[in-house]
Amino acid sequence: MFERSRKGENALLIQPHAHGPADEGALEEFSELARSAGAAVAAVIPARIDKPNAATLIGSGKLEEVKAVADATGADLILVNHRLSPGQERNLEKYLERRVVDRTGLILDIFAQRARSHEGKLQVELAQLRHMSTRLVRGWTHLERQRGGSIGLRGPGETQLETDRRLLQKRVEQLQARLQKVEVQRTQMRRARVRSEMPRIALVGYTNAGKSTLFNALSGADAYAADQLFATLDPTVRRVDLSGGSVVMADTVGFVRDLPHELVAAFRSTLSEAREADLLLHVIDAADPLRNERIQQVDAVLAEIGAGDLPQLLVFNKIDRIEGARPRYDQDPDALADDAVRESVWISARDGLGLDLLSQALARRLGMRRVTGVLQLPSSSGRLRARLHALDAVRDEQADESGWRLEIDLALADAARLAAQDDGAPLRPLLPPDEDDTM
Repeated sequence: MFERSRKGENALLIQPHAHGPADEGALEEFSELARSAGAAVAAVIPARIDKPNAATLIGSGKLEEVKAVADATGADLILVNHRLSPGQERNLEKYLERRVVDRTGLILDIFAQRARSHEGKLQVELAQLRHMSTRLVRGWTHLERQRGGSIGLRGPGETQLETDRRLLQKRVEQLQARLQKVEVQRTQMRRARVRSEMPRIALVGYTNAGKSTLFNALSGADAYAADQLFATLDPTVRRVDLSGGSVVMADTVGFVRDLPHELVAAFRSTLSEAREADLLLHVIDAADPLRNERIQQVDAVLAEIGAGDLPQLLVFNKIDRIEGARPRYDQDPDALADDAVRESVWISARDGLGLDLLSQALARRLGMRRVTGVLQLPSSSGRLRARLHALDAVRDEQADESGWRLEIDLALADAARLAAQDDGAPLRPLLPPDEDDTM
């Protein structure tokens, strides 16, 4: 399922559209998808469709034009930026005498190339099999019937097509069972993170918006990042230290317009990192002229996976590509009661611009307050002193015969956790009244 034919590298693209001119943004994205799959774009043909042809999607005149251009350019692959029915795909291949792949098949091909983890490969193969199950055709006519050889078992047997469907369904069931086990393991790890009481943040956004670059900049991780669509598929989870304390951050797969339903279903465990987050960092390419449309498309996918109501912080990335742009934090006072219009931070993850503003905005959104003050510890509190040093909370320290005098600065959550322990009494006077009352 993951081996790609060497043929089909020279592609002719068909861009169907309704009334009016073709959507340049959709055409550019589809061309980039083709290149991401490893194809060279030989030609692009817009095709206005007022009423889709049930047999071939496009009309007979446009079909002849496509055949002529494909012959002239030597294209051996036809890519259609639309979902094709199995019948339409077969009819187009028969007339054009070339392999035809629709938008869903193209995205599945890219995912098959990019999946790295065991879970990611299982998810992609499951999506491919579900897509393929509707595209099985009758073959091996010399094996039209398998006959039984025992009394009472003689008869027509199974057609080869029925055998293919049965084997395919068996493989789908095996993949589903294996993915369920992986999902149970992921759920257990997620519950462990919940028990740690650290806020959970998920990076979401349109593909190639710079999520992995931002994730690496904030966490110090080495998640793969490249200037291409779907550069990374597998979620990466790391602990990130912000100005207000620590959080758990997850980098998720990028979204795209008309994301195939097969992938949304197959990647449900991956996308659950976004669904179960306390805050979504919606990363946007600030230099993209279609950024507002991209925001709407990401919101549509989030709604589809059940994460549409989660609070968001918009992160406009790649300001290094906008002349004169500087890091800034924006907040619409009329939008405070409506998460649909969100606070935003303008940054460049590549150059590290505005990351301090982002860290402050995250601490503010997550209510990550800090505790500061002077702490007088007796000599018997060496364990508490060691824990404060481990959290890098000690700003100044002086020792005397009675113990230590510490100037501390640490996250409220960490201070409350230490104060709740048996030896945490010296910390309790520094806590806000609402926190101290719970001790």
